[in-house]
Formats: sequence, C-alpha cells, structure tokens
Amino acid sequence: MIATETMSWKEKGSSLFKSWESLLLILLLLICLANTWASPYFLDIYNLMDSTAIFSEKAVIALSMALIIISRDIDLSVASIIALTSTVIGYFATLGFDTFTLLWIGVFTGAICGGLNGFIVTKFAVPAIVVTIGTMSLYRGISWIVLGDRAYTDYPENFWVLGQGYLFDLIPYEFIAFLVLAVGFGLLLHKTTIGRNIYALGNNPRAALYSGINVNRYRFWLFVLNGTMAGLAGVFLTSRLGATRPNIAMGWELEIITIVVLGGVNILGGSGSIAGVVLAAFIIGMLTFGLGLLNVPGILMTIIIGLLLISAIAAPILIKKFKPAGGK
Repeated sequence: MIATETMSWKEKGSSLFKSWESLLLILLLLICLANTWASPYFLDIYNLMDSTAIFSEKAVIALSMALIIISRDIDLSVASIIALTSTVIGYFATLGFDTFTLLWIGVFTGAICGGLNGFIVTKFAVPAIVVTIGTMSLYRGISWIVLGDRAYTDYPENFWVLGQGYLFDLIPYEFIAFLVLAVGFGLLLHKTTIGRNIYALGNNPRAALYSGINVNRYRFWLFVLNGTMAGLAGVFLTSRLGATRPNIAMGWELEIITIVVLGGVNILGGSGSIAGVVLAAFIIGMLTFGLGLLNVPGILMTIIIGLLLISAIAAPILIKKFKPAGGK
C-alpha cells in the first residue's frame, strides 16, 4: 500500500516534467529570478520592454523556421536574406521611396530569396542545407558587392518608427508584431489541415506523398514564408539601427536555430510546437539581457548560446536513452 502511494506521488510529481514547454517555462522563471537577484535594473518595466529588441526580429524568423525544420528541411540563409533585404530597401530609400513602400519592398525581397531557395531544393532535389549554405554566401555577397565599406543611412524621416516606435510609449511595435505572428503561426500549425500536413511531411515524406500531400509544393511555400519573415525582420532591424551595412545580422543563423531547437522542435523533423518556440525566444532574450546588465562580454554570450543549442539537441536523446523500459 505504501509503495503504491509512493509511486502515485512520484507520478504526480513528475507529470509537470512530461511537457517540454513546462520545462521551458520553469527555466524562464529561474532565469528571471536570477536576473532579479543579480541586477536591480532587471525588473524596470521600461528596461524589460526595451529588452524585447534583443530577440523580436530573430523570434519572427524562428516562427517560420520552426515550420521548415518540422518539415525536415533547414534554412541557413536567413541572416543573409536580412542583409540583402536591408541593402535593397536602403537603395530604394535613396531614390525617395516612402516608409510604407520600403516595408513591402523588404518583405517582397525576402519572399523572392526564399522562393529561390525553395525552387532549387524542390526542382533539383538538392538537400536544403546545401542550397542554403550556397545562398547564404550569395545573398550576403551581393550586399558586400553593392555596399563595400559604405552604408545606407538616408531613410525617410518616419522610417525609424517600425523598429524604434512604441505603443503607449511602452510596448515596441516590433514586439507586438512578433506576438501577433506567434498567434497566427500557432493557429496555422496546430489548428489547420496545413499544419497537420506539415507534421505528416516531417514524420514520413514518402507516406505523406502517397496520402495525397503535394510534398514539393509545401516545401517550396515554406521556404517562401521563411524568406518573407526574414525580409520583415530585415526591415525592422534596419529601422532599429537606422543604417544598412553588409555585415548586418551576421551570425544570426545560429541564434535562430537555437531558439527553434531549444523550443522543442525536433532537428530531424516531425514534432514541435509554436508555444515552445515562443518560450525559447523569451529564454534567449532574458538570458542575453541579464548577461548584458552584468557587462558579460559578447563572445561569452555566443558560447552560452552554443551550449544551449547542444543541450537542446542532446536532452531528448539522453532522456530517451535513460528512460526505463516500457515507460510512457
């Protein structure tokens, strides 16, 4: 009787840890508590709202990257798409185009870049990792050729609002955009036939094909969507910085993929949730913000993010390895 009650207590106590999202939420709370203890400036509401700039643009791309990875593909060119998008809108800004037009030019540029990725992947059956490594160099290389050591800084007077504007003088517009997009992506992935087909594609592409899913069409449009989000992030980032340089968003690929994988998306495809990705974005953001308040060097932050990526990939493997036989 005692043994039975003990097992029941253990099962109840461990039920919280059956969900990856629950673990992420606990980790986020621990990070916030640690930051509160380490710095008296962490809980300042204005500092917290400003800190969302650390991750909002990356998190926007992470939403669409999650769909890409769930479908068994990957896109390493997103940071370079940001660079090319910024270069394109910078050029058109010098021609006198207004803010609204620049926004759509940036989004369209990203969509074209994503479409090129998807076209090569699906038309020529080249692995996505190979294609996007190539276009990663291509897109940023174009920016280097156009700009060299110069920078575009001649933007419309109100262009700064996109990346530096606040609702009620408190909530950044780009953070609001991320939250709205997160809801949209969550509904798309978890509540629609499209989302179910993406999971089916990631679990078994051949079976998905035989069940009537147009696999290549889905893959193509997912790359277009990912490029579109990268283009939007490029507009936000350019507005926030107020300038375009060819090295903009350098190295963001690692951080975006870290957010996705830390969020519980299986790097091999077939599983994951938007809720997990959103929580992971907050974890990365709050961790980086807290370390910044403590004046931790940027190179150390990069090392920590790399360790998070390794841990996120290794954790499910270790859990499965040490899970008792027959356990659920």
